[in-house]
Amino acid sequence: MLDLQEEKKLVLNYFNDLDNAESDKLTEIISKYTSDDFHMRCTHPFNEIKGAENVAKNLWWPIKKSFNPIQRRMDIFYAGVNSHDENQGRWVSSMGHLMGLFKKDFFGLKPNNKSVLLRYAEFYKIENNKITEGAFFLDLMNFMQQLDLSIIPESTGFVCVTPGPMNHKGLKFNLSNKNEGEKTLELIHRMRDRLVEGSKMKSLKDELELDWKKDMIWWGPGGIGASYTIDGYMKGHSGPFEEGLEFVKFNGHILSSAEDDLGGWFGWPNLIMKPKDGYLGLTKSADTESEMRVVDLYRRDGDKIAENWIFIDHLHFLKKLGIDLLDQAKKK
Repeated sequence: MLDLQEEKKLVLNYFNDLDNAESDKLTEIISKYTSDDFHMRCTHPFNEIKGAENVAKNLWWPIKKSFNPIQRRMDIFYAGVNSHDENQGRWVSSMGHLMGLFKKDFFGLKPNNKSVLLRYAEFYKIENNKITEGAFFLDLMNFMQQLDLSIIPESTGFVCVTPGPMNHKGLKFNLSNKNEGEKTLELIHRMRDRLVEGSKMKSLKDELELDWKKDMIWWGPGGIGASYTIDGYMKGHSGPFEEGLEFVKFNGHILSSAEDDLGGWFGWPNLIMKPKDGYLGLTKSADTESEMRVVDLYRRDGDKIAENWIFIDHLHFLKKLGIDLLDQAKKK
């Protein structure tokens, strides 16, 4: 059984030191845990960042400056090998919320001096006891919905604070059964291949029922919201998604891994899509293609998927189509 406990311990220590670091110590802390060529893939407006100093300055300092004090509330934590790297890459995956008081301007968004929850997913590759690369997805559209910004149209799904796994077993701090992780990875890969190759990004009910529990919960990103049951998913997400977008290309994923009953992936970008009328109530039909950077995390229950947490970098996707929501928010 592959033991990734040291990798987990390293990332947990990194989180603890990073969360408690003062702004002037951020570079020092990040350098302590990362390699010289460390780089991050982050959602817009952070995007790709290279080097500990730049990660400190351009990612964590803006967050800590605007939301203070900040508290990490983790719902999912697991480690696994990357199936897209000949099972060699060792990665730690995490998801939850960063809670803070919104006290100072954040990329033009005006503070409300209230508590806010920043929904995040985070991934780190470990080599030779150092973090060599990572990804950080922050659901800023969900945050903008918390601020009741009118530039975000009504969602087709349920807008809520996204909880962790229903079984409350999302934090895999201890060693897990390798066979259970393999079952999870096999299931989500089968589902992915059916969706992408079989029906070209079309969610057909008879196909969904092969891999998903009937009372599945799809915890969607800001701009879409959550959906409950297969019928609810088709009404609240897959129907509007397929009506508003034309599928162009699936690029695959950078990471796909699992541990026990949890697994998932991220891509950069996963999908190339072309807008049709009305996606998110914001787009118009155009020949312009755009990129979707997507995270999917799953919980398996028996031989079916029970829950799915999704992050889509909508701000990046829309900006490439000429719709800059952060710029619009500054004018409100």
